[in-house]
Amino acid sequence: MSSRNASIGRWAVAACFFVNGFMIGSWAPQIPVVASRFALSETTLGLLILVFGCGAVSVMPLCGYLIGRFGSRVVLRVSALICTLSFAGLVAATQVWQMVAALVFFGAFLGAMDISMNSNAVAVERSLGRAVMSSSHGFWSLGGFVGAGVGGFLLERYGFLAHAGVVMAFSFLLALGTLPFLLVEARPVRQQDGQKRSRLPRNPMVYVTGLVALVCMLPEGAVLDWAALYLRQELGAGLAEASLAFTAFSGAMATMRFAGDRLRNRFGAVRTLRYSGIVATVGMLGAGLAPSPGLAVIAFALSGMGIANMVPIVFSAAGNQPGISPGVGMSVATTIGYSGMLVAPSLVGFIAERTGFAPIFIAFSLLLACVLVLADLVSSADTITVETARQL
Repeated sequence: MSSRNASIGRWAVAACFFVNGFMIGSWAPQIPVVASRFALSETTLGLLILVFGCGAVSVMPLCGYLIGRFGSRVVLRVSALICTLSFAGLVAATQVWQMVAALVFFGAFLGAMDISMNSNAVAVERSLGRAVMSSSHGFWSLGGFVGAGVGGFLLERYGFLAHAGVVMAFSFLLALGTLPFLLVEARPVRQQDGQKRSRLPRNPMVYVTGLVALVCMLPEGAVLDWAALYLRQELGAGLAEASLAFTAFSGAMATMRFAGDRLRNRFGAVRTLRYSGIVATVGMLGAGLAPSPGLAVIAFALSGMGIANMVPIVFSAAGNQPGISPGVGMSVATTIGYSGMLVAPSLVGFIAERTGFAPIFIAFSLLLACVLVLADLVSSADTITVETARQL
């Protein structure tokens, strides 16, 4: 396969990362609106976000199997188009049970898109023979930055219905235009010979890598789900200003992720993860101690800089485990990571209703510090097995 086709496939999967991040970023400023529309407490809102996570995690094991059988591009094409349209359910719901159903549906296709686009990025890495995972996640963060930033303005100026219409139209057209150019593996990567498809991977490092993913993803999810509400309710920010928390977080993540592949090539995955953990810990601690919305936004930006390359490194490590396909390794790591996040939203909501959000963000800074101890477990991210791929 020519390097030109590989490069085209690399930009196509980057566009998918952008769309996925844009959808999630657009959901972030809708969270306070949903709380107001249905008069929800923090605990009830946490349970709704838990439902959203359940939808995402429920499809991940199935996606690993489907990717192993049909390849990542097929799964990504289907999940991306449906995901862009599923945003409609979030604003069409008029009762809580309808919102529950909409969140399950939206979360399921976000999760399917997440695994398939990360698996496709591993295929691109193997085709090009170099790391692209961090910059791919950079496009996810850029999408989240645009989605959250524009979303706050549209919500405050035109309302949640108009906002949803713009989100769906833009994301659907972008996905439709780029999906035909996705890279596809030379053959669908299946389980090792002699293994049953239903059998879980035997390599224990796959599961350990998933635990590292969990530690890295929990604070990121906390910022997505609760930062806007934290600024609005506890620090007195307006709706547009509250959305800046996730906007700054995503913007800082995008900037660092575009530099992440170079940093990883220079320092290696283990050292990069350690340095990132230090910055992330300081930033999250500052967010919990901030006395004003402006300082909190700056602290969230700093934590975003630190967290930026942690998840891409872990996912690259999961996709390059020996003896299993990237799709299977990715599905295991993401399932463990997102499964832990299922408990976090409702737990955070329950605790915040009694203590406020500030102590919770301080606690997450301690969790990020644990990455310094676990960094040696992602050394497989430095090993990219070059494979031949093709583009249809």
